[in-house]
Order: sequence, then C-alpha cells, then structure tokens
Amino acid sequence: MKSFRRIAVYCGSSNSVDPRYFELARDVGRHLAESGIGVVYGGGRVGLMGAMADAALDAGGHVIGVIPERIQALEVGHSGLDELYVVDSMPARKAMMIYLSDAYIALPGGFGTLEEIIEVATLGILGYHKKPLGLLNGFGYFDHLLAFLAHAADEKFVRPAHRSLLQTAPDIASLITKLAAAETPRIEDVLAAER
Repeated sequence: MKSFRRIAVYCGSSNSVDPRYFELARDVGRHLAESGIGVVYGGGRVGLMGAMADAALDAGGHVIGVIPERIQALEVGHSGLDELYVVDSMPARKAMMIYLSDAYIALPGGFGTLEEIIEVATLGILGYHKKPLGLLNGFGYFDHLLAFLAHAADEKFVRPAHRSLLQTAPDIASLITKLAAAETPRIEDVLAAER
C-alpha cells in the first residue's frame, strides 16, 4: 500500500455550481489535511478550487498552489496558501503539479479539469510516471465520462490493461484507499503482451 505526501487535486473554478459540489470539495480538503496529505492544486481562490483549499488550510493542511501569470493577473489567485508558484503558462503549471505530487485526483469540473486528468492519465500509460490517479465521482458526476471510456475500451481504443487506470469512488476516503492499492501497468509489459 502506498502512502502519499502530496496529492494534486484538479477541480472546477466556477462559483455558479450546485452547493453540494462545494461541500464535496470541502470534504476533500478536510480529509487530506486530517490525513496529513498535502494539497497541490491550481492556485485559485474561486469555485471548488478555493473551497477545497480553504477547507484544507482551516484543518491545518499544507496547500501549494501553482497558477499561470495570466490567471493570477485576473486576480483569482489565492493569497493565503502555504506556497504559491506563479508560472508562465498552463503547460508549466501542469508539469509542476505533476512533479510535486504523488497521486492525482479530479473532482467535478469542466474542460480544464478533464484536460488535466486525461493528460496525467496519458503520461502514466506511456510510462512518464507510475503514480495513481482517480476520479471523485460524487453525485455520479463522472458517470458519462466513465461510460465513454468503457465504450472506448470496448472499441479497442483503450487497452484492457488500462481499463482500471482511473480509480473511482463517490467519497474521498474510499478513493484514497483505492489509490493506495492501485498499480499502473508498465507500457513495456502491455506492449509485450500484445505481441
């Protein structure tokens, strides 16, 4: 079973979503802090990002934000974090978050959240890291994405070995347990099995 020093959390920045998603984000922040796991996230003070970071800080957690200059200039950066890195681009943000973290989870979010968790999944498939990743599927938010990925696997665009790459759970405690037990298959082994 793995243990985690820091986990990257990808989530939405909209303030207009259903309040239940904000509570889900707060649960994540509190749980990670109370478990002694540091948070790495996009550095914002708005939406689920801000709610999750505030809850982690309020519970005594260590929170690191990574935000591009362009977004920081829009005055959405969180000023109360333990560490805030202002970087020059979105690719730089993603690379730094990947580097700083031992695992990756996505909470409900939009294009940015999906892009980030899919990119980190792709990097894991290709062997650039062996860190676990998952979707916090609160309120069934990711059900349609999971159905699409199952369809992609049925159509042979996702290899059988990668069907369970994204761990899923409806609550953060269960997801952390699954991440701790997860194994990322080596691309060399996957390709060798196909020969």
